[in-house]
Amino acid sequence: MSKPDATDGPLSAVPPRTAVVGTGLTRLAATVERLSREVREAHAVADGRALIELAKGVLVERLGCGPAEAARQLALLAEQAGLGQLELAADVINQAARDQLTEVAGELLGQPGEGAGRSAVVRLRTAESGALAAGDTQAVAESLLEHALAPLGATAVAIWSAAMDASLTLRGSAGFVAEEARRWRYVPPGIATPARRALTERADVWIPDLAGSGLPSIGRHELHGTRVTAPAESGGRVVGVLEICWPDELPPQPPQIRRQVEALAELCAHTLESTPAVEGDPDGPVADELVDLAEVLLDPALVLRPHLSPTGELLDFRIHHVNNRFVDLAGRPRATVTGMLLLEAYPLAAGEGDLFDKVEHVHATGEPFRSERMALTALVDQVPLSVTAGVGISRHGDSVLVVWRVEDETARLANLLHHAQRLGRIGGFEEDVVGGRITWNSQLFTLYGLEPTEDPVPLAALAKHCHPDDTATITRFLRTVLHHRRAGSTAFRFQRQDGIVRHIRVVAEPVLDPDDHLLAVRGAYQDVSAQHWTEVALSATRDQLAHTEQQAAEQSRLALQLQRAIMPLTQPSIEAFELQVAVRYRPAEQEHLVGGDWYDAVVLPSKQILLSVGDITGHGIKGATGMVVLRNALRGLAATGAGPGQLLCWLNLVAHHLTDNIFATAVCALYDPETRVLRWARAGHPPPVLVRRGTATALTGPRGVMLGAISEAGYDEDELVLAPEDTLLLYTDGLIERRDSDLDECLNWLLTASAGYDGPLERRLDHLLDRSPADTDDDTCIVGVRLI
Repeated sequence: MSKPDATDGPLSAVPPRTAVVGTGLTRLAATVERLSREVREAHAVADGRALIELAKGVLVERLGCGPAEAARQLALLAEQAGLGQLELAADVINQAARDQLTEVAGELLGQPGEGAGRSAVVRLRTAESGALAAGDTQAVAESLLEHALAPLGATAVAIWSAAMDASLTLRGSAGFVAEEARRWRYVPPGIATPARRALTERADVWIPDLAGSGLPSIGRHELHGTRVTAPAESGGRVVGVLEICWPDELPPQPPQIRRQVEALAELCAHTLESTPAVEGDPDGPVADELVDLAEVLLDPALVLRPHLSPTGELLDFRIHHVNNRFVDLAGRPRATVTGMLLLEAYPLAAGEGDLFDKVEHVHATGEPFRSERMALTALVDQVPLSVTAGVGISRHGDSVLVVWRVEDETARLANLLHHAQRLGRIGGFEEDVVGGRITWNSQLFTLYGLEPTEDPVPLAALAKHCHPDDTATITRFLRTVLHHRRAGSTAFRFQRQDGIVRHIRVVAEPVLDPDDHLLAVRGAYQDVSAQHWTEVALSATRDQLAHTEQQAAEQSRLALQLQRAIMPLTQPSIEAFELQVAVRYRPAEQEHLVGGDWYDAVVLPSKQILLSVGDITGHGIKGATGMVVLRNALRGLAATGAGPGQLLCWLNLVAHHLTDNIFATAVCALYDPETRVLRWARAGHPPPVLVRRGTATALTGPRGVMLGAISEAGYDEDELVLAPEDTLLLYTDGLIERRDSDLDECLNWLLTASAGYDGPLERRLDHLLDRSPADTDDDTCIVGVRLI
């Protein structure tokens, strides 16, 4: 009988040690996977429960029932609709919210494949509920990635907050290693990153290939595929940026995906405003501190606060405070400006690139703005007035500080002198004869072809640098200035180190002490090389100038013919419905000053009488053609039956949009013979004058901005009931305006002259024209109206 093998019997059932260890690891891995799955399921259930609880709250409010009844109703509705409670909860919230996520949900549900769209809607609402329940922005980032972005293929997300200095702080992230998040916790102002682009451009930025863009950002080494950054905006202010990362390059995405990104960015904006800021975040309400800062500034300053609509949209900025250095451009007191809306106080600041546009950009992005020269425009008695100022704008919390410095006369003259020297190729110098110090300005170094670090050329050594033929001329000049101590000037050819010969004119004067000793020499050099060629060119252009003068004379002649064809000097009086209307027109004495004054008096189809006078800015053919355009436009518009105020509104649109920069003033009136009521309105024009029983009065009725100044303007109307023997005068400023008097004094003359004359209407107009004290040589129109 053979000996049994060692593997036979019961011992052979015991596995080797390595097999036991392998089986144990397999069981452990399975246990870990099971527990992880249970944790994920628990999280999903918790997130779903939060979404269902939100829907139950909506039903409680809508149905006026208790939580238990709301839960039963939700279950019943889900069963009837054939949906899960989670999907129905998302639908209920969409109908109640009416926010950007609701719009995105509608787009998703309207796409083919309703099941996939409904699933996406549930994911978005689940991400929202997770964000609302999160205690900090870090948890928000994790919820967005898990529920909304991971299904889109994204592997990482970062939420940045934007501070008032335009710096970025990482408030939450998911999908990045901890060390990467720590390295990118703060991005100083001015660093170009994808998030910075979204902040400054205030628009979504889609970068297909981050590695190819060259822009640094969080996770750029591991996640170098598509990168999307979207501004998180609330109340007109970008409070942060949402950044989404994909590991690979994505194909172009449909609009639904882009809308999801925008909706998630809006959710981040509400989160950044509601969750606690990181330590050291300087953003916050600092209006009181900003007022204190404004008061110690030596320049005019405004503190602005955002003015929002009920839905949270930025409409304007409220002037919260003006400092004690503030001087209103329109001359209003500080107390009047404080509390006004910015566009209410300065309506002409609303153009693209103007003050309001810059304030709104700074408020939104936190990026400060500074300009050495910016035009600030205000309306003074409905006339635009512009000044040039240096402007600085910065954001502090949710407030904006605006500081300006109007360019004063000293700075303006200094800039003017600098530019004059540059354009005239003039360089100044001062030479200290006693100390030997020579001072040149930058223009003189350029003129001589020297670097600013090189030594200036002394006046006594000037002969060494001139053409040999001009040595004697320079010697006489130096003797006059240095020895005879008299001012002198001369022209010579200067040979520069680079071989270029320049024609230079030098002017110098000595500076003497009380004992007549020479202390210094001051003067200037001017490059006159081009003077010879200018004289040659001048000779060549004389013929062209003569031709141009002939063309200008022809244009003036045509303008005068056009003006006299449309506006005869006199025309027969109009007598209709017991109303007598007479007109007089006097053109400018100099034909090249032919202007754009016009008048009109016509009986309309409605039996009302249209009366108007107007004055186009400018002279010549442009003024004459502009007069024709506005006069004919007003006559055509009057046929609609509209009132004077509406007619001027329409005429303003014609002047602003349908002409070549026409500006005009006008008075428009409509007389109703049945009621004897005269309705009238004016646009920046002198007021009509009423003569009644020997007393002349300027009508103080409505005012309005001149035609063409702004795109949209409103004009109020006034009414006047004419009595028998009343006389009404409409006129242009050429009748009364004087260069040495203000408009009130000129108007007083017209009142006195009108009250002191009692005669026929046409002779009254001739009397005013003959005795007019005006000295501006401008066109003059008068329309006289007398009720018989």
